Amino acid sequence: MNRRVAIFSISLLPLMVSSGMMYSVLPLYISDELGANRIQIGLLFTTAAVTGTLTSIYTGRLADRIGRKPLILLAQILFAMVMLIYSSINYYIYAFPVHVLEGFAWASVGVSAPAFIADITGKNERGEAMGIYNTVWNLGWVIGPFLGGSLAEIFGFRFMLRVSFLMIVSGLILSSIFIGGDADEQS
Repeated sequence: MNRRVAIFSISLLPLMVSSGMMYSVLPLYISDELGANRIQIGLLFTTAAVTGTLTSIYTGRLADRIGRKPLILLAQILFAMVMLIYSSINYYIYAFPVHVLEGFAWASVGVSAPAFIADITGKNERGEAMGIYNTVWNLGWVIGPFLGGSLAEIFGFRFMLRVSFLMIVSGLILSSIFIGGDADEQS
C-alpha cells in the first residue's frame, strides 16, 4: 500500500464524512428550516451541478498550471465555508450562492485529488492508489449519513452543519501538514 496515498486520502476523510452528513439531510433542512418547496430544492442542487459542470475543465487547467495541492486546499476551505454559511442562513434564496461555491469546490477537488494521486504514484500502482482513495471516499459516505442524521435529530441541523465545519477544518489542517510539503508533486 502506498503510504502517501493513504495519508492523503485520510486527510480528505473529514470532508467525505461531512459531505455524507450534509447531503443525507440537506433537503430536509432546506425545506423545514429555510422554507423551500421541492422545486426550489431541485433548483438549488441543479445550481451546484451546473457550476461543477461549467468549471471542471477550468479547474483541471488551473490544477495543471498552479498545482493540485492549492486547489485541494481551496476546495476544503470552500466546503468549510459552505457548512458555516449554511448553518447561519434563514431563507432558501440565500442558499443559491452557497451552492455555487459548493459546485466549484466539488469541481476543484474532483479533478485535483485524482490528479494528485497520479502524480505521487508510479504507473503500475495507480489502480491500487485510486482504490485506496475511493475506499476512504466511500467510508466517509458510510459514516456520514447516519452521523449527520443523528446529530440533526438530536441537536438540530445547524449544530450538525457546524460539526461538519469543524471536521472539514481538521481535514484542512491535516492536508496542509501532509501534502503541503511535497516538493515532487508533478511528474
